[in-house]
Amino acid sequence: MPVSTPSAATAAMQLIGLPPVIASDTHILILGSFPGQASLVAQQYYAHPRNQFWRLLSAVIGEDLAGLPYPQRLAILLAHRIGVWDVIGACHRNGSLDAAIRQPRANDLDQLRRLCPALQRVCFNGKTSGKFAPQFAAAGFDTLVLPSSSPANAQWSFEEKLVPWRAILDELAG
Repeated sequence: MPVSTPSAATAAMQLIGLPPVIASDTHILILGSFPGQASLVAQQYYAHPRNQFWRLLSAVIGEDLAGLPYPQRLAILLAHRIGVWDVIGACHRNGSLDAAIRQPRANDLDQLRRLCPALQRVCFNGKTSGKFAPQFAAAGFDTLVLPSSSPANAQWSFEEKLVPWRAILDELAG
């Protein structure tokens, strides 16, 4: 009797994302798509050693986040009124690539108004999360789609990524 093998889409386990890193005074929220395998295992945003997220934010805010333990990174971000979350709360996926995401379930992004009444700008770390920018703009948020900090986005150098990433703080510093 032949043995059937499940397709890659059905073989992928449902994965659950990370909780938001936000506070009631968060002014800026950076939304990724969904944590990669290294982040899920470590239970830390942007845990892959080649992901440039922490280096980019270090340059943007002028503090060495990349060299600090994870809890201190988060505390400094929150002190700068910057939060981190993902647009997808759960999905099926083999590997870490956004292209492999199946059956995505969005995070309850409507709750942001209640949890973060001071939220002004929503930044999107890459094209996948950036697909949600129009809905946030329609809700009255300033939006900014950034080049992905992922190691899969190798066509941009760190310096090239940093130029648009610096705009995270534009006009909100005053």
